[in-house]
Amino acid sequence: MHPYDYVKKEPHFSLWLQETAPHWLCYKATFPSAHPNRYQENNTAHGEYFMPCTGKCFPFVILLHGLGDRSLVPCRMLARDLAKRGIASFVLHLAVQSHRTSETAKGQPSIPTIDNWLELFQVLVINTCQLVDWAEGRKELDSQAIAVIGISIGGIASAIAMGVDKRIIAGTFIVTGGNMEEITWRGRSDAALTGHSCTQEQCHNVYRHYPRYLAEVAEKGVENVIPAKECFLFDPITFSSYLRGRPILMINAERDDFIPKKSTLEFWEACGKPHIIWLPSNHTTIYRQYRLISREIIAFISSTFDH
Repeated sequence: MHPYDYVKKEPHFSLWLQETAPHWLCYKATFPSAHPNRYQENNTAHGEYFMPCTGKCFPFVILLHGLGDRSLVPCRMLARDLAKRGIASFVLHLAVQSHRTSETAKGQPSIPTIDNWLELFQVLVINTCQLVDWAEGRKELDSQAIAVIGISIGGIASAIAMGVDKRIIAGTFIVTGGNMEEITWRGRSDAALTGHSCTQEQCHNVYRHYPRYLAEVAEKGVENVIPAKECFLFDPITFSSYLRGRPILMINAERDDFIPKKSTLEFWEACGKPHIIWLPSNHTTIYRQYRLISREIIAFISSTFDH
């Protein structure tokens, strides 16, 4: 069975106007998650829809932020700048957002609200695919021009979503990498170790099977291969065979302390070495170069969709 399958239904979205500006309108939005889980708070997905004020048949971009509420800031900034250029977007609030945090997990901002990492990524990826379903029914959106932009954990989820859903034409992955063994044990994120059931030695022994698993996935499909460990199912390299040759932009930090450079390079090579930009920053200070980042992303999206 495919780990990111879901039952497709008529999208039931609730939208209400939150903010107006000369170039865009911002709507708050909610919709039922197609992957219900143990926490009731996560069964309703939340986000913000930014729609340009003028024009029609807009390209559509889905933005996924990283851990913590503050990581929403660059996504909202980018959504506004995209709208000014006639590109609509939806900022999806991850299931680790504070207002989607269960009472049992509150007070622990660095720890995901879902105990099981696979379940977390299933929610994120399936919610993203639901947004593609929704976009196909919106008259103002061009369903043939859909892209994802993800930051950190949102970048991993974006890469998986693009891999499993061919309707997503292009992707930008910011401070993102693959190889969960590398990220877990050589990065500095406490969240990566949360709920980790293996020792470092056990994890290394499991990942010895990963190259063979990748070869089988490329040949048979991810739904037809049993992984040695469930972490293989949320490692973006698992889905790299579905990403090769497709429009991808990677933006990474030269001194990333959470996503080791080795993991970024492994993911980049697995995807066929798409265009990559290295910035002189670490994982969190990369946003200080927002102007450069936004300029590169807007140029990439515009050229991909000839917009």
